[in-house]
Amino acid sequence: MRPAVGVIGLGIMGSSIARHIALAGYAVVGYDVRAPRLRELKAAGGVAAASSTDVAAKSGVLITSLPSSDALLQTVDALARVDRPPKIVVETSTLPIDVKQRARALLRKRRVELLDCPISGTGAQARNKDVVVYASGSRAAHRRVSKVLDAFTRAHYYVGPFGDGSKIKFVANLLVAIHNVASAEAMVLAMKAGLDAKKVLKLVAEGAGSSRVLQLRGPMMVKGDYRKATMTLATWQKDMAIIAEFARRAGVKTPLLSATAPIYAEAVKTRGQEDTAAVCAVLEKMAHYRR
Repeated sequence: MRPAVGVIGLGIMGSSIARHIALAGYAVVGYDVRAPRLRELKAAGGVAAASSTDVAAKSGVLITSLPSSDALLQTVDALARVDRPPKIVVETSTLPIDVKQRARALLRKRRVELLDCPISGTGAQARNKDVVVYASGSRAAHRRVSKVLDAFTRAHYYVGPFGDGSKIKFVANLLVAIHNVASAEAMVLAMKAGLDAKKVLKLVAEGAGSSRVLQLRGPMMVKGDYRKATMTLATWQKDMAIIAEFARRAGVKTPLLSATAPIYAEAVKTRGQEDTAAVCAVLEKMAHYRR
């Protein structure tokens, strides 16, 4: 029989993970501090748990998708107090590596293996099962959860020792940060030049100047509507700070990432819960362009 899969953290990513795993035929038990997220889980065929410890007690494999370092450490502390915790925890959040290492050490005391498995992709991609996981840590543990990962990813790769998954995710996110602002800058130029934004997006997205970010977020920029967030600006600002610190410790200058930071910061002031594509609105204002 397939083990029950627990999911702690039912935000944009976690809710999609839980839904796909349920569709694959697994029993899914989930928890989130927000009641509406629990109702959504039940509607998707999962079981809403009363707490993190409740999830852990009912799961053979557990997946965490959490917004902060504190949330991960609090969750791990709760898991460590369960009589029979799950043997493997798949940690998918974007968090500092040293925090994940602390969590790993705490769980190892209870003979629980933590895998560092960050996700590359947006919320929209997660809903369409179009994300990639970079798994690091125990190769044997990765093999044991590979079928569960198959249930909610387009692909997943074992990339090496614990923490290497996060390192690859930071590299990927650095490119996403730059591509997003570059896409917005190009679209604002097109609109202020009097071109049809929808037509420009179609033509550019098929050419050498395209990127996956332009394809995914360009339609929002054309409409000027960023309310259906696939990654909120508030969460993304946290991710950017992690990437910047990672690069600083590696002794690598990131001038392009640094150039985008003030634009994201300005967008966060009034659009924190909107999609990161809303940097386009900031650039429109800088260009004195009004729709």
